[in-house]
Amino acid sequence: MKAVVMTGANQPWEVQEVPTPTAEPGQVLVKVHASGMCFTDVWATTGYGGDIYPQTPGHEVVGEVVEVGAGVHTRQVGDRVGTTWVQSACGRCDYCRENRPLTGQTAMNCPGARTTGFSTQGGHAEYIAITAGGTVLLPDGLAYEHAAPMMCAGYTTWSGLRDASPQPHEKVAVVGIGGLGHVALQLAKASGFETIAITHSPDKHELAAQLGADHVVANGEELRDLGGTDVLLVTTNAFDAAEEAMTGLRPDGRVVLSGLDFTRPFSISSEGVPFHMMRQQVIGSTHGGQHYLAEVLDLAAKGKVKPITETFPLDRATDAYDRLSSGKMRFRGVLTPHA
Repeated sequence: MKAVVMTGANQPWEVQEVPTPTAEPGQVLVKVHASGMCFTDVWATTGYGGDIYPQTPGHEVVGEVVEVGAGVHTRQVGDRVGTTWVQSACGRCDYCRENRPLTGQTAMNCPGARTTGFSTQGGHAEYIAITAGGTVLLPDGLAYEHAAPMMCAGYTTWSGLRDASPQPHEKVAVVGIGGLGHVALQLAKASGFETIAITHSPDKHELAAQLGADHVVANGEELRDLGGTDVLLVTTNAFDAAEEAMTGLRPDGRVVLSGLDFTRPFSISSEGVPFHMMRQQVIGSTHGGQHYLAEVLDLAAKGKVKPITETFPLDRATDAYDRLSSGKMRFRGVLTPHA
């Protein structure tokens, strides 16, 4: 089969002919119809995921089950399924012995987790073998190219919103209107919250309003002048912009970190009223469990959220990577090996 291969840190992607996997016991073999591109693919390519090379990236994977491994009774040939970053945990380490869920966010803390595109082959390929328990059934009618970004971009932002537990009277602000942020705006609005977009890019103001933002501001000062926000959902790796936006966080407000920046830590300013006196919280959030994933897939199937995508055949994966790494992708790249 054809697959994207990362050959080494900071090396360009290559599309190679590699052996087609088979469904081992407990697994299903999936014919990949769409594989979303996340900026984590760039982090992995530049070495922040460790020495995992050679490896096929991609953890927003959806497709059709074409083979079922021994012992699998929950999936059938022909099922439309998706998988995410963490397929399963080891089940035996100290962390797993606390009987935490073996899929989803908590499984990331298992040192032996099966992680798509990191410890095992990712989805930027024609086929992928997946732990059956790490798959979810896709809603009928949800197109593959729209389902793929939900497996991480939608899953991450919805988990962040749910972890913040906004109340009916509260406001939600989204920092960074990119691959995650443009989805987060739609989710916040679909949930009935007064929604604020924070972006330094004037060209995104009109789009943010179309995506559901009731207000669009450029920074924390403008956010504060607007009356502030109760939830600040950080969907960008530009932590400087997120930190500055905290000047518009109200008392009892929550900052939810959903973006990644391996080059610098997130910091809290000591200027003004101290953070602790405002009773504010910082919440780290990523994939919060398959029940959250089911919720966001249902919202996508109902048309409440729709990612803006650019699609590429597998042979153009290197072009897609260049657009992603340079920040030119608007807004989510999707590879379609079997379009």
